[in-house]
Amino acid sequence: MSEVQAAIAQVQFPSKLECLFKPESIRYRVLFGGRGGAKSWGVARALLIKAVQSPLRVLCAREFQTSIKDSVHKLLSDQITAMGLDTFFEVTQAQIRGKNGSEFNFVGLKNNVANVKSYEGVDVCWVEEAQTVSRHSWNVLIPTIRKEKSEIWITFNPELETDETYQRFVANPPANSIVQKINWSDNPWFPDTLKEEKDSLKSRDISAYNTVWEGMCRLTIDGAIFAREMQAAEADGRITKVPYDPVKPVHAVFDLGWADMTAIWFVQFIGMETRLIRYYEVNQTTMTEILAKMQTFGYVYDTLWLPHDAQNKTLASQGRSIEDIVRASGYKTRILERVPVVDSINAARTMFRSCYFDRENCHEGLQCLRHYRYEVDPETNQFSRTPLHDHYSHGADAFRYIGLMINEPRQRRVKPTPQAYGQAHSWMG
Repeated sequence: MSEVQAAIAQVQFPSKLECLFKPESIRYRVLFGGRGGAKSWGVARALLIKAVQSPLRVLCAREFQTSIKDSVHKLLSDQITAMGLDTFFEVTQAQIRGKNGSEFNFVGLKNNVANVKSYEGVDVCWVEEAQTVSRHSWNVLIPTIRKEKSEIWITFNPELETDETYQRFVANPPANSIVQKINWSDNPWFPDTLKEEKDSLKSRDISAYNTVWEGMCRLTIDGAIFAREMQAAEADGRITKVPYDPVKPVHAVFDLGWADMTAIWFVQFIGMETRLIRYYEVNQTTMTEILAKMQTFGYVYDTLWLPHDAQNKTLASQGRSIEDIVRASGYKTRILERVPVVDSINAARTMFRSCYFDRENCHEGLQCLRHYRYEVDPETNQFSRTPLHDHYSHGADAFRYIGLMINEPRQRRVKPTPQAYGQAHSWMG
């Protein structure tokens, strides 16, 4: 027996993780639950063992990965050392390679469609922290992993029952899948330090304990700003199929970004109803490209509502603003007044009861509203009055602007100025 084989033979796993090795030819292996169950640790070790036994191409994916530090690269490299496999694997800054041709690559899913589609011939795709993966990302990833007998391994700690990953793989698991819940109690090597932390949370907040340690879904995210409003919308049947009415024009309400998301809600006002018929988000995309995309939806537009920063002129955009570019394309525009965040949140709450959301076309936007929450003050451990700036906040910000739009006092209405213009060299044009 070689040194590497001897090292592998010594590796132990919790009994619930035997599903990672058998049966053969399972398309989806899903591990979910609370902290301390050794899900990620176990998957890392299992994949390394498989990569030693035969050439294996592994894609390690997360929804959000701005650098290699956001990936499971360090977890894998630490386990290589812990398992005594340093002589077999070469660990570089961006990749891990085995002597037999095995390789581990790392990718973020969000807005990296072209990147993801370039990974052909993957044997196993490991999706870590999968609770944040969007419907769009799953729809791109799954058909990309198409090699014969290829597998998708999924690990996550559930948050909301309505999250796409939970619905897709736990509530309604696909055929040819193994779904295993694993918690701290299933880990024979659960450390004493974490036991103290677990018991402390249980004594203070049983609801949080059930989510963090027992892997139960929350009814709402802690500190969720629109929790009551979203629960009411679900209970009232206002998250449903909301068709586009071609007789009525569509308003588009923007939150602008470049590295961050540009988020857009598409709204129709019919009687006393505020109908949210579509949500769209994208980053690193010019306004010209966004406007072209909007035309593919087939809507008749009334006004594009823009935040105050749309009036900023930049050298990169040849001295033009976003407002200038939108007007030059023939759209009517309105600039929303800058107000305190708390005022726009209150405005959104006021109009929430009249809102009807299209469940399919607004899916990503609804997730933003469900997860939009206040920051926690690190000194007091209490929620502040400041919303957390994260990947969900952009869609929620655009939604806040709808409340401002409805309560907008009479303003200067800018008429469109149809004129030709050249392609800009920044995200604005």
